[in-house]
This record gives sequence, structure tokens and C-alpha cells, in this order.
Amino acid sequence: MDGQDAAAGGATNQPKSVNTYSSALGDAPCAAGTFHYDAVSQELHWSDELYALHGYARGEIVPTIELLYSHKHPEDRDRCQEVFSAACVSGGYFCSYHRLIDSRLREHRVITAGEAVVEAGVLQSADGFIIDLTSTLHWETERAAREAVEGAVGTRATIEQAKGILMGSLRIGSEAAFDLLSTHSQHTNIKVYSTAADLVQLANDPQQIALLDAFIGELQRTSGQRADSDTIPG
Repeated sequence: MDGQDAAAGGATNQPKSVNTYSSALGDAPCAAGTFHYDAVSQELHWSDELYALHGYARGEIVPTIELLYSHKHPEDRDRCQEVFSAACVSGGYFCSYHRLIDSRLREHRVITAGEAVVEAGVLQSADGFIIDLTSTLHWETERAAREAVEGAVGTRATIEQAKGILMGSLRIGSEAAFDLLSTHSQHTNIKVYSTAADLVQLANDPQQIALLDAFIGELQRTSGQRADSDTIPG
């Protein structure tokens, strides 16, 4: 083998690059790294990004299959081994979602995926990548929590508006106004917020005065029915 062939042969052992993108994080890429496992020599090669994901710098440690599994979360380790071992026997693609613990004991939520090459029933190599989804998952969780809070605030505001409408129309207190809404909700199996939103919508439309009065009358009627039922002897 001449020098050019040797260089080409060495290049095949180097992990390929991987480009990632998360719509949740905008233009910021997800942290990701690649690996190449030579089953014949039993050598494992990591990209610089994969060293960093595990909390190391290139040259600080020698990557091995044992080291790789030692960084899997203890509760996920056996399953990860099962997935990879199955691919090593039959060949083909493999993928797993699991937790990774780096050298600083920080937990990462990652996806590991790759392809095992098997010839004549013998594993030759495995190439793959690991993508760190931790930032994306944190962002999604924070967004969901923020939307839930905003939704709760919006719901309360609508209910307060509806109570104000009833208080002004019927000359009743805040508690009595809410009782009208909640009683109607229980009687019709319609959420309090939905009833309040309908009431606010009618009140904001000058052409719906008659429907608004009828709606308020229906709330009173429902409340009266509930009061009558509560007084019936058992």
C-alpha cells in the first residue's frame, strides 16, 4: 500500500461530521458528535464533539466500548447494550434515546443512532452519532410551562370580566356572580371559562344586548333550579 492508499485507509477510520438543527433553539445547533468502531481492531474513534459531550478533551482519555457504556445512566445502560448488541449480530441500523452522565456528573438527554456492518455473520464496524437534546427539552419544558401560566392568567381574566358583567347587571356581589357561573357549569357540564367567555363576547357586542339579557336570565334560571333541588327533602 502506497502513502496515498494509507492516508485514504486512515481516513475511513475517522468519524464523519454531523450537522444538527433544532427549530426550538433557532439557529443554534444541538451539541452532537460521531463515532466509528472498528470491530476487527476493537478501536473506538470519537469526534472532538463527542469527547466534549462526555466531558473530556481529545487526548485526555482513550475511548473504549467499556468507557462508552460507563457513561450511560445506570437505569438505561442495559437497554442500550441490548440495542447495540442486537445490531452487531444482525447488522443494520440502531437507535436509542437515553441519559448520558458526563465526567462532571451532569445528565444529558441524548439520542444515539448508527449502523452496524456485518459480513458473513461477523461484525466489521459500526458508525453513528450522539445528539444532545438536553437544551431542546429544557426549552420545550419552559415554553409549555410559560404557555400554561399565560393560559391560566387569561382564563382568570375572562372569568373576572364575566363576574363584573353579572355584578353590574344584577347588582350582586362577586361571590354570587361566580356562583351563577359555576352552577351553570355544573348543571350543563360546560366549563366555567367557556360560559364566562360567551358572556364576555355577548357583552362586547352592542347588537347582542337581547341575547346577553337572555343568557343572564338562563344563568339565573339554572341557579334557581339548583337551589330548588337542594331544598327537596331526601
